Amino acid sequence: QLQLAESGGTLVQAGGSLTLSCAASGRDFSSFAVGWFRQALGKEREFVGAINWSGASTTTTDSVRGRFTISRDNAKKTVTLQMNSLKPEDTAIYYCAALWEGIAGTWSFAHEDRRYDYWGQGTQVTVSS
Repeated sequence: QLQLAESGGTLVQAGGSLTLSCAASGRDFSSFAVGWFRQALGKEREFVGAINWSGASTTTTDSVRGRFTISRDNAKKTVTLQMNSLKPEDTAIYYCAALWEGIAGTWSFAHEDRRYDYWGQGTQVTVSS
């Protein structure tokens, strides 16, 4: 079992920055890729970005590329989502999730939420205009 807990969500003005954290506890965290997803009110959950087990590879969706950065510290079992130049359309509940990378090629599915094994409870980010 792996438990995940997001933190850092709050109200921020457009153009501002925010850092979300995902803290893990339980089994071997360094065997998992970690993805960030978000769900706005009335919309489907969407992929934001992900980082592989070692931190050597990251990927982000087009709408946040160049504004959002993902990093991880396996010793501390944390993943950080740094969000800059925030826009009102970034308003959503943000979730982190863990994807076991024990099978070769798993990283290629990092954008698919149904592939993930564990999820956090989410943290609300609200960007005011």
